[in-house]
Amino acid sequence: MADSDDIPESTVHNILEQDTLKWVFVGGKGGVGKTTCSSIISMLLARVRPSVLIISTDPAHNLSDAFQQRFTKTPTLVYGFKNLYAMEVDPSVDNDEFGTEGMDSLFSDLANAIPGIDEAMSFGEMLKPAEVVACANSLVSMVPHVQSLCEPARALGSVGREKLVQTMDYSCIVFDTAPTGHTLRLLQFPATLEKGLEKMMSLKSKFGGLLSQVTRIFGVEDEFGEDAIIGRLEGMKNVIEQVNKQFKDPDLTTFICVCIPEFLSLYETERLVQELTKFEIDTHNIIINQVLFDDEDVESKLLKARMRMQQKYLDQFFMLYDDFHITKLPLLPEEVTGVEALKRFSRHFITPYQPSLEKGTVEEVEQRLSRLKEQLAEAEAELEKL
Repeated sequence: MADSDDIPESTVHNILEQDTLKWVFVGGKGGVGKTTCSSIISMLLARVRPSVLIISTDPAHNLSDAFQQRFTKTPTLVYGFKNLYAMEVDPSVDNDEFGTEGMDSLFSDLANAIPGIDEAMSFGEMLKPAEVVACANSLVSMVPHVQSLCEPARALGSVGREKLVQTMDYSCIVFDTAPTGHTLRLLQFPATLEKGLEKMMSLKSKFGGLLSQVTRIFGVEDEFGEDAIIGRLEGMKNVIEQVNKQFKDPDLTTFICVCIPEFLSLYETERLVQELTKFEIDTHNIIINQVLFDDEDVESKLLKARMRMQQKYLDQFFMLYDDFHITKLPLLPEEVTGVEALKRFSRHFITPYQPSLEKGTVEEVEQRLSRLKEQLAEAEAELEKL
C-alpha cells in the first residue's frame, strides 16, 4: 500500500499544470460522460492557456448538446469565451472526394466503415499529412487489392483537403473521442500504414516490370513510375514516424480515461490502459463519473444497494491504479448542459467532491431525524385517508 503522501492528487491539476501538453485525448466506454468531461477539461485549460480547441470525433456529436451551441467542421468560438474553440469533424469520407460511381464510390463506403477513421482524420489534419494523401491516392488507384490497408491513409487527409482548419495555432487541442474500440484502432493506425507500405514494396518488387509497361500504355508513367512511387512511400513513412513520435511523447500527448463504477466500465478501462501502455502512450488520469456518495438524504434501499455495488468497484479502481490521478464525480439529479452548468460542475475537477454533511456528526443526525419526522407525518396522513 502506497504511503498517503505518495498518493496522486484526486484532481486534474496535473493536466492543467503541464504546459508542454499539445494533445489531450479523452476516451472510454460509450455513455460514461466523455463529452461532458472533455468539454470541462477544455474550459479549464482555456483558463491557463492562450488558446484551446476541442474537437469531437464521435459520430454521435454531443459537443453541440453539451455547450448548447451549434458547431460544425469549422472551429467556432464558444459563447462566453475568448480563447476556446470547438468543432465537430464529420467522420464520413465525402463521396465528392472519390466520385459517385464505380470503384470510387466503393472506396468511399469502405473508408467510412473503418473504425478509428474519425480520430485519424482529425489527427491527420493537425499534422497536415500532404504526403500521406498523395501517396495513398496513387497507391489505391494503382493496386486495388491492397486498398484495405491504404484507404485509411487516403481518408486521413480528406479533412485537410476540405480545409476544415485554416490555421492550427492552438496551444492545446482536446479530442472528445469515439468509444474505446474506435480509439484503439486509431492507436494501431500508424502500424497499419507501415504494413501497407511493406506490402506495397513487396508488390512493387514482384510486379514492377508489369507496372512500368501498364503505366506507359496508359500514359501515366510520370505519376505512377517507380521513382514517383518510391518518393511518395518515403514521404508517407516520414509522416507516419511523425505521428508515432507525437503519440509517444508524454510531454506532448496524454490520454484521460473516463469511466463509471461498474464492472463493464472497469473492464473496458483496464483494456484501454493496457493498450495505451502497449503503444507507449502516456496516461495517468482516470475520471470516475456518476458516483453515488453517501449523503445524508439517501434513504432509498435501491440507492443504498447501488452505493455498495459502486464502492466495491471504486475500491478496485484505487487498488489497480494507485499511481493514477483518480477524480470522482458525483451523479447529479439533472443533466450538465450549457456553459453555466459546465462551469458549476467543473469545480469537482479541481476540488474533490465532499458530501454536504459528514456522517456521524450532530448536524447529520439532526437532519436524519428531521427527515424521519417528515416521513412519519406523511405515513400518518396516508393512514388517515385509508
